[in-house]
Amino acid sequence: MDKKWLPLTVVLGVAGVAVVTASLWPDEEKPPLPQSLCYGALSRQTAELIDDGKGGEVSTEEYESKGENGDYAVFKECSVLRANPDSDYPRGIFKLIIADERHASGPRKNSVPLGPGFKDWVRPDESAATLPAGCAARMGSTAPYITVTLMTPSQEDKKGLVPHDTALRTNTTVLREAARNLARNAGC
Repeated sequence: MDKKWLPLTVVLGVAGVAVVTASLWPDEEKPPLPQSLCYGALSRQTAELIDDGKGGEVSTEEYESKGENGDYAVFKECSVLRANPDSDYPRGIFKLIIADERHASGPRKNSVPLGPGFKDWVRPDESAATLPAGCAARMGSTAPYITVTLMTPSQEDKKGLVPHDTALRTNTTVLREAARNLARNAGC
């Protein structure tokens, strides 16, 4: 090889290696999606069960405060959202509200029982479960009850987006997991 071509060969070789390295280098890695949502109450898989039929990636907005009048110590709200394919703003799918209560929640009109081992009720658009005795104190409340309320306006019967029986089964699954996980996390 002629020595006058050696610098050009080295430069082209280095450029080739740089191009190959750049093409194989991973893109900016996104952090993994959290698998536990809503203060540890729901798994991502369970949160994705409730859908308005439009799909989209699940995300949450969590809010926590003391009760409005100062008597209550626990108030946590988690809004579960889904990404919109044609907008930068996610749409709300359901809310999970964890709050201390002075009185036990009774069944609502057109509701069904939550099932064995749980108190309270389920409807397509709203459901509630009371955590076991002792959870309120372990969560820092002086109230006797902690209630987990699931609000799913996208599943209202009048909207017709989700069949009534499907909405009941889905809400039961979501609410049971939320109540079970919250009680386990509180140690009650």
